[in-house]
Amino acid sequence: MLTEAMRAILAEARQWGWVLEPEAKRLFALWGLPVPKFTWARDIGEALRFAEEIGYPVAAKVVSPEVVHKSDVKGVVAGIGGREELEEVFARFRALPGFKGVLVEEMAEGLELIVGAKVDHQFGPVILFGIGGTGVEIYKDSVLRMAPLTEKDADAMLTGLQARPLLEGYRGRDPVDRQGLTRFLLDFSRLVMTLEERITSIDINPLFCSSKGCIAADARIMLPSFEGA
Repeated sequence: MLTEAMRAILAEARQWGWVLEPEAKRLFALWGLPVPKFTWARDIGEALRFAEEIGYPVAAKVVSPEVVHKSDVKGVVAGIGGREELEEVFARFRALPGFKGVLVEEMAEGLELIVGAKVDHQFGPVILFGIGGTGVEIYKDSVLRMAPLTEKDADAMLTGLQARPLLEGYRGRDPVDRQGLTRFLLDFSRLVMTLEERITSIDINPLFCSSKGCIAADARIMLPSFEGA
């Protein structure tokens, strides 16, 4: 069930047609989906204080309702190692159109996966799971299932990838937390069903998964009124 805070996030986002990443992550956190420690810094002082609090390196992303695809404008910088670098990144982001601040967050690690959902006019919500990060367009390794997912569906999605050995531990690497990944897919599916009438799509890319669990390192929620995606 949506809380008042979650409804407020969606209501505020209607003016832009999509939910800005800091608010999308706050909505995920309210639902119980794991996200990195982050802050939405409106000025450099706030960004520096948070980075020093959680420790470097950090990641920084531009927050702008005019920038849906941040990578297209070099609006994402990972592995920022110190104060001066963060100041330079913040200054560059400030020049981007529609600048409303910078998302500063802790670095996440693990296998890069993608989890997404689209509300199909004919079939309703459909869940996508696959290899994520920059490998999405190269490997095109993903599976689809109708929502809501059952535990059996989630298990079939995990075993349905061509790159399944990466999940199970490849060349000495630890396997990902399969139980945690299954739980993430089921919780995500429940969120999508709850938001079905209020969204057109959700993308989490990457979802970092390791032996210690899974964490949504990116988040984009598109609303029905948005026509620019």
